[in-house]
Amino acid sequence: MTDHDEVLDRIGSGLLYTESEAAFRNPQRRADLIFEYNGTRPGDDTARRALLERILGSVGARTVLLSPFHAGFGSNVHIGDDFFGNVNLTFVDDVEIRIGDGVMIAPGVTLTTTGHPIHPALRENFRRFSEPIVIEDRVWIGSNAVVLPGVRIGYGSVIGAGSVVSRDIPPMSVAVGVPCRVVRPITDDDLTTGVRAAARGAGPDGA
Repeated sequence: MTDHDEVLDRIGSGLLYTESEAAFRNPQRRADLIFEYNGTRPGDDTARRALLERILGSVGARTVLLSPFHAGFGSNVHIGDDFFGNVNLTFVDDVEIRIGDGVMIAPGVTLTTTGHPIHPALRENFRRFSEPIVIEDRVWIGSNAVVLPGVRIGYGSVIGAGSVVSRDIPPMSVAVGVPCRVVRPITDDDLTTGVRAAARGAGPDGA
């Protein structure tokens, strides 16, 4: 096993690793392409799509990702069909972020796969740990929410604006707060609830 393989094993296991140890991964970063994407004209769909396909690990059909967006790598992000991402979406994608079909993400959201140790002695050389994020189909994440390492958000769930999601959210749930907690299930009653009333109850503050 090479030194690089050993570091990758640690990263994949959620163990600590340093900036220096992970420097060999820098060619996977897409910073210049992301900069180029954020400077394209909003109506230049052909150029924007071509850049997204070069930036992301995979991208589905009918994807809308408004500028600007930010990513540590870009190449570790996988997005399904019919995705809508509003402005200032940030992917801290030291490991994979997988987003399903029909997902909507509001302005100012951060999806971060990486955290740092509590004790300062362990943070030398930017030591950190990384765990993947999974967002299942039909999820709606409200403005300024933060999704932390290792979280899975289940099918159809709604995350309220300003929430900090530090644990898994089950499917078909409304979850809000800091830390984010499930407040109720999504049921067939929500099919007949007024749109504005439903949004106030969930608190996602728009997409």
